[in-house]
Amino acid sequence: MSSGSESVLGRVAALFGGAGLPAPDPLPRWLAPLPRAVENLGLSLAWLVVGVNLVGTAFGFWYYRFQFAAEPLAIWPLVPDSPVATFFIAASLALWKLGRSSEVVNALAFFGCWKLGLWTPFVLVAFADGFLATTSLPMYAFLLGSHLMMVVQAFVIHRYSDFPVGAVAVAVAWYGLNDLVDYFVPILGTPHHTLLPGQRIVDGTITHLSPTHELAAGFAVVLTLTATFLTLATRVKKLEA
Repeated sequence: MSSGSESVLGRVAALFGGAGLPAPDPLPRWLAPLPRAVENLGLSLAWLVVGVNLVGTAFGFWYYRFQFAAEPLAIWPLVPDSPVATFFIAASLALWKLGRSSEVVNALAFFGCWKLGLWTPFVLVAFADGFLATTSLPMYAFLLGSHLMMVVQAFVIHRYSDFPVGAVAVAVAWYGLNDLVDYFVPILGTPHHTLLPGQRIVDGTITHLSPTHELAAGFAVVLTLTATFLTLATRVKKLEA
């Protein structure tokens, strides 16, 4: 094997090796489900992951363009859930790489990646017929796969975050507010969750169908609760270690 080939292999191996990265804590598998090599790769390629998430954020805002047109301007920050989540993980990784890690941003990134990374595949599968009636199969597959990758990203954050209680409280408040206005107590107009199959925009008013609305709401609340449990459990296990 030539020295050039050996050099390339060495650089590839280094991406998985973890040299120069935060040492992992001895967390149980249910809190750190990714293989160590995958964690190392994600952290080694952090700037690439940041770039991909920023592109995803821009795409997400474009994807929500029709809903933006039907929602009051004042509620826009609470409308594009997935793009905001990809922005949070991009900010989390970028701040860590710059040596200015923010525990609040880290907690928001975990909640966002866990919650939207699972909620979107849930509704895509649960209401597949409706989505596929208006969405091409390649776009449907892209939405499904890209959101599941958000969950993978969530389980890299524990390598550089301790999830302090105050930061988790901010994330609970933000995503709890999202659940409230998305499904239960809209601030302006109708509930503001992502448009689902069967909904219509009529004269600027968005319709909401049952039981689609209730199923989406219930799973969103479950994911907010489980994100809270996972972050606080990670905090406890790190302190015990």
